[in-house]
Amino acid sequence: MTGVAFKIDFKGLQGALTWLHGMETVGKHELLDTLGQLGVQQTRRRIEEEKTSPDGQAWIPSKDGGSTLFRTGHHLASSIDHAAGAEEVKWGSGWIGARVHQFGATIVPVNAKSLVFNVGGKEVFAKKVVIPARPYLGLSEANAAEMEAVAVRFIGLEGGMQ
Repeated sequence: MTGVAFKIDFKGLQGALTWLHGMETVGKHELLDTLGQLGVQQTRRRIEEEKTSPDGQAWIPSKDGGSTLFRTGHHLASSIDHAAGAEEVKWGSGWIGARVHQFGATIVPVNAKSLVFNVGGKEVFAKKVVIPARPYLGLSEANAAEMEAVAVRFIGLEGGMQ
């Protein structure tokens, strides 16, 4: 699971006490739900527009030169959702093909000597097919900064502490 950690450096005890008192009124679940929604938006944007892994690496193109993740991206992007709990938020996909895109896979025949499929109108035979990993889940530095900014605004620290 990838995530973001927040560290707030307080100058002086009074500032810390004031901030802690304010935290009593902050709805943690609402904050986590907001961050989860943002994570879903960031992940969908990565699939549909950016076409890179969270670390900025371009995804390996498919054999036909297209963007495999985007071609199946409609299923993948629309399947991204989040679940916010009392202490954490998670987002990802329950779609059966999602794991293959994130981690890659090797497909081998089970009951035959070779795989048979159609590419560009031609029948192709293969002993195995290797699908490279095209990671889409995770946080880029920009994603983490955006989440931090949302959390800071949410808990009311954008003006700083006195």
